[in-house]
Amino acid sequence: MRATRKTMQRQHNLTAYGFLLPWLIGFFCLTLGPMLGSLYLSLTKYNLLSAPKWVGLSNYVTIFTDDQTFTNSLWLTFKYVFMSVPLRLAFALLVAMALNKGIRALGIYRTIYYVPSLLGGSVAIAIVWRQIFDGSGLVNRFLGWFGIEGPSWISHPDYIVYTIISLSIWQFGSAMVIFLAGLKQIPGDLYEAAQVDGAGKARSFFRITLPMLTPVIFFNLVMSIINSFQAFTPAFVIGDGRGGPLDATMFYTLYLYMKGFSFFEMGYASALAWIMLLIVGGFTAIVFMTSKFWVFYGDSKDGR
Repeated sequence: MRATRKTMQRQHNLTAYGFLLPWLIGFFCLTLGPMLGSLYLSLTKYNLLSAPKWVGLSNYVTIFTDDQTFTNSLWLTFKYVFMSVPLRLAFALLVAMALNKGIRALGIYRTIYYVPSLLGGSVAIAIVWRQIFDGSGLVNRFLGWFGIEGPSWISHPDYIVYTIISLSIWQFGSAMVIFLAGLKQIPGDLYEAAQVDGAGKARSFFRITLPMLTPVIFFNLVMSIINSFQAFTPAFVIGDGRGGPLDATMFYTLYLYMKGFSFFEMGYASALAWIMLLIVGGFTAIVFMTSKFWVFYGDSKDGR
């Protein structure tokens, strides 16, 4: 009997390992392996054509002490993240609340609003966005109806980044769908009790809706921060792939790409990639550490 049980347990373990094997192969070959390879290359001078030459921390020292483009691209990326993430989440929540009113054909509206999130990262949409904000594009034509002469948004270094931010806000669909799911999980009797107590819509929003949505806000915030730091296609297409005009669209990812595939400084680009990984990890860690102060979980013992 014991031998039979051991045999069955061994077969069960083999079956479990069999299911895990594809994931393990993918993790080690497609994730961990390339990451370790990139870490090694970041400590070398490598131009894709000759063997890597070990230089130690030289790439990192150069980045932090003698690379003004790195500093400018980093601050530009911070500006993009700090502006686009709050605006996108706020707009997504606003639309989700509008769709949570029990309107008919909700699925159709939800699909319509979600489509931009599927298309927003494509080259085609970036090209369309470039045409919309061109000097003779739809935006300036609309402003012309009111006698306003708009600038060429994509040619002026002070305005072009805002066209990319507006494109990011337009891709609010995925966050909106998650917000809408969270809104539907809020018990209706909470609003009824608040109404009986004389609370208005604004008070109900800040006292009920927002606290109950904080887990959803937390998830959307983390995902939006990670995705925003990786923004590449809009900056590449709208900025003609060179960060123009005057490096106004030289996002960090674009600078990394140019170093690696335009100037063939793959070791330097790998160092930039690892710095970005640490930056994104740091911001994510800050959100996680501060979540205990503002994220409300109704089933927790301490009310959070």
